[in-house]
Amino acid sequence: MSRAWGITQAVDLAEAHAQMTSMMPIPLPRVPAAPRAKPVQVSARVLGVRPVGAYRELTLHAPQVAPSAEPGQFVTLAVGGEDSALLLRRAFALSGASGETINVVVAAHGPGTRWIFQRRAGDVVDLIGPLGRAFPPPPPGGSALLVAGGYGAAPFVGLAQRLVSSGHAVAAVLGAGSANRLCAVEELAALTQMLVVTTEDGTAGRAGRVTDAMPELLPGASTVYACGPMPMLRAVAAQATARGLTCHVSVEEAMACGIGVCMTCVLPVIGKDGTSRMVRSCVEGPVFDAAKVRFDDIGKLPEDLLGAAAMSPVR
Repeated sequence: MSRAWGITQAVDLAEAHAQMTSMMPIPLPRVPAAPRAKPVQVSARVLGVRPVGAYRELTLHAPQVAPSAEPGQFVTLAVGGEDSALLLRRAFALSGASGETINVVVAAHGPGTRWIFQRRAGDVVDLIGPLGRAFPPPPPGGSALLVAGGYGAAPFVGLAQRLVSSGHAVAAVLGAGSANRLCAVEELAALTQMLVVTTEDGTAGRAGRVTDAMPELLPGASTVYACGPMPMLRAVAAQATARGLTCHVSVEEAMACGIGVCMTCVLPVIGKDGTSRMVRSCVEGPVFDAAKVRFDDIGKLPEDLLGAAAMSPVR
């Protein structure tokens, strides 16, 4: 196959990081120096709600956020209202940003996401964004393969739009357990030169997983982008790196604060200096070079990790 396939409040991350550093003996990574729009906290009105299979896509009026939002970034929403005991925000990848509005796709998993799932037009939500690191572009003239699981396809709509407008060829593989768990199929069908859909139960597209369809599409790609559950990311990364392809993964780690303070979303990543560190998905990510993510050690504390001795329990 050829390569072409045919209310505003600023959130100061640096200040929060400095405070945490002064309190903890664990070496923390520096706030990324690359230019990035400062996130703001706003009251965003729900302009519309659209069913997307088992999910719902909310359109939010957020004129302070939308102009600087990039594909791959995310926002956090407060849940439960002012009197709620649900203190932690929920993070959602941006599925679109245009003019004064942003879009997020919501899956109802627990009390917090169910509350957001039940919002209607006219409701107001407390929002912080844009947050995180966006998808980097492919090399000039390079082609992209997008691989998504479930609502992991949501951020790929904006990415595909940007890639196509920049002259890059784009193909995609979208997978889910069943047809109602697919997302953005029609949108990406209109933007890609080739689209393959897979479902594990065979209710839509091919029966199987996204990794079953990748071998026929990888030869035409120069860069792979993946978003979905961690086991899927690991499998996609393995296929891409085996072919020597750059692979960017957007990880789905639980993010309690979204600004790098709470350290709940850390995972082991190899730095440019070859040293492994626990880095924060919400600040250094959620997009990472897949070759640098230590997938086998996620949820563990490797002995060779910088600062591991300080983080280990005293015996």
